[in-house]
Amino acid sequence: MKYSRLTKEQFEELREEFINFLATQSITGDEWEAIKKNKPETAEQELDVFSDLVWLGVLTKVKYLEHISPNQIHLFECNEKSMRLIALRIENEYVDFTTKEGFNWLRDNLLSDSVEFFNAKKDYSDDKHLDIFKMIQSGASITKGELFNYFSNLVKG
Repeated sequence: MKYSRLTKEQFEELREEFINFLATQSITGDEWEAIKKNKPETAEQELDVFSDLVWLGVLTKVKYLEHISPNQIHLFECNEKSMRLIALRIENEYVDFTTKEGFNWLRDNLLSDSVEFFNAKKDYSDDKHLDIFKMIQSGASITKGELFNYFSNLVKG
């Protein structure tokens, strides 16, 4: 398994897709029930393969990621060969970017000396999708890129 198994809730949400996945392998509903009962290891493998296919479909479409912690914001643009990062950091223990108040403070104090901006580019390893997956596993969220584009325009000046 390359990524991670979908949760029970995710499988329930993707029930129709999973049925279609089994159908592409000529496995009927009754056969699936028999596999689960008599060959649990085979059933586990099918769940893993389906999970990887779903993850690959999701990861292929990721364009932006963001990871927000109390004193840092990391915004990523996932391009074909590399990832662009815009990061903000603050050394003020009273400001927490994970709260609405913290975001409001940032908006009002964006040009303050206490806000540091960083801009970087990083090439992917041999597996772009696995790189993105690891970032999601470590807490990054898939976004539409509104924050990235906002700060990208600011950084360009």
